[in-house]
Amino acid sequence: MVPAGVLVPLLDRPEGLTVLLTRRTDHLHVHAGQISFPGGRVDPGDDDSVAAALREAEEEIGLPRERVSLVGRLDTYVTRTGFEVTPVVGLIDPPVALTSDPFEVAEIFEVPLAFVIDPANHRRDSRIYAGALRHFYVLPWRHYYIWGATAGMLVNLSEVLRQPS
Repeated sequence: MVPAGVLVPLLDRPEGLTVLLTRRTDHLHVHAGQISFPGGRVDPGDDDSVAAALREAEEEIGLPRERVSLVGRLDTYVTRTGFEVTPVVGLIDPPVALTSDPFEVAEIFEVPLAFVIDPANHRRDSRIYAGALRHFYVLPWRHYYIWGATAGMLVNLSEVLRQPS
């Protein structure tokens, strides 16, 4: 397994919390055009997956790490492509000027947290891949098809936030 970290950024908007997501550029060899969190593999200079998530967020969307208040982490997510992903949740107090890396990120957008935590928006879908039937979560938001690891982590976020304290 390749260790990786992603940042699950929550923005505190007047109308309510939102989850910041990115759409990867269409020319990338891996996960082209897919919806994702800022993040990636742990590099040799990173102390851990949290450091990797913060570094990648800075590189991919220009989010300075000092603007992120870490509040916790979600369950480790193991992908079929061999990554062991640590999702770390961070609060961002707007305004914050974000600039996407044009090579990696085609778009930065936000989804209301209220949409994410509503189980009615968690759809199960399936496809045949490499001769096997695969099942995965989908959170369709406007014209975005949020699926796979990102959707799985959003469902986990929903479960964590809906647990009684």
